[in-house]
Amino acid sequence: MTTETTHIYPIFDRMLNREDKESLLRQHSVMIWFTGLSGSGKSTIAIALERELQKRGLLCRILDGDNIRSGINNNLGFSEEDRVENIRRIAEIGKLFVDTGIITIAAFISPNNDLREMAARIIGPDDFMEIYVSTPIEECERRDVKGLYAKARRGEIKNFTGISAPFEAPAHPALSLDTSRLSLEESVAQLLQLILPKVLPAGQK
Repeated sequence: MTTETTHIYPIFDRMLNREDKESLLRQHSVMIWFTGLSGSGKSTIAIALERELQKRGLLCRILDGDNIRSGINNNLGFSEEDRVENIRRIAEIGKLFVDTGIITIAAFISPNNDLREMAARIIGPDDFMEIYVSTPIEECERRDVKGLYAKARRGEIKNFTGISAPFEAPAHPALSLDTSRLSLEESVAQLLQLILPKVLPAGQK
């Protein structure tokens, strides 16, 4: 009687890696991380950018408050500790998407450099493109259809970034976009100029 074990399932030499995924998708992945005040235009630009990239045959995934806070992070509040954990989880999810070859677009206030630097470390600095939507707070308040800024100024919302909690502007973003001065089309055009050389394979550039 043989003691040799017969393996029912084959064991592969290695799992498919990021380069395999990128080759399949014919693109290079990256994290495009939008930061800025509430109402600055982050999500609007992210959605428009995704559409333009898809038109070029590039697969993207947007991560924002609607699909993160309502799901995987629905147990988190807005304390300092929960804000850190919120961004940490987002970065870990983003890293999985980037490692799968997908161009990932994150749109979060992420109000200080420590948070954004943590996200960059998790994802990898070479894959992290910080985009600062630098729209002035006066314009953000003017656009505020939900009345969040007014509630914050009345003290009805605590720790509201820009009013009762600080926002720390990025020191060296890859790009700054002031949507009080730039149209949506102009903002997306600047982004495409920055992003396409990084995500398109050499033969498509």
